Amino acid sequence: MVSAKDVKKLRDMTGAGMMECKRALMEMEGDIEKGVDLLRAKGAAKVAKRAGKSANEGTIGSYVHFDNMTAVIVELNCETDFVANTDDFRALAKDLALHIASSAPIAVSRDQIPDEVLERERSVYLEQVKEGDAKPEHIVDKIVEGKMSKFLKHNTLLAQDFVKNQDKTIEELITEVSARTGEKIGVGRFFRIKVGEEPA
Repeated sequence: MVSAKDVKKLRDMTGAGMMECKRALMEMEGDIEKGVDLLRAKGAAKVAKRAGKSANEGTIGSYVHFDNMTAVIVELNCETDFVANTDDFRALAKDLALHIASSAPIAVSRDQIPDEVLERERSVYLEQVKEGDAKPEHIVDKIVEGKMSKFLKHNTLLAQDFVKNQDKTIEELITEVSARTGEKIGVGRFFRIKVGEEPA
């Protein structure tokens, strides 16, 4: 039998519904950690099912740094106005704005970075690698691809590690909230302004 205390603990850890938590604990024979894993897997499956749905509702998250030198506005989309008005969703929008202010991504995802920017970066890395000791072509390619991966992780919002919890990426953070709400959630666009900095 599963205790109400364990169900509440699992709910607090995952944000899932009480009955969903109870079923997960029963299925995992009371093991809370396995229950968390099961609910995360089920949440990811729900999110995948909703991937084709349109997310036309949402909110604007904003952040102005205490020194009034950096400001961010981020558009966060979901499927319904009900979810758009939840504390969980609004907190996500605020966290994303704070993160963008701190981490300064240049795009939401890789497909939003222009090809000419990627080619320019690749050329720079290729020249850097070739300046050193002579290396076989396949080694040079691997080094350049590694540097490109780092460039994309550093410059795309979804791939960045969340500033408040480095153990998860922004994409994982959004997926968690999406799983809790049962709706598709996505970042529409963002604007980051810093005094004295040229726009990207």
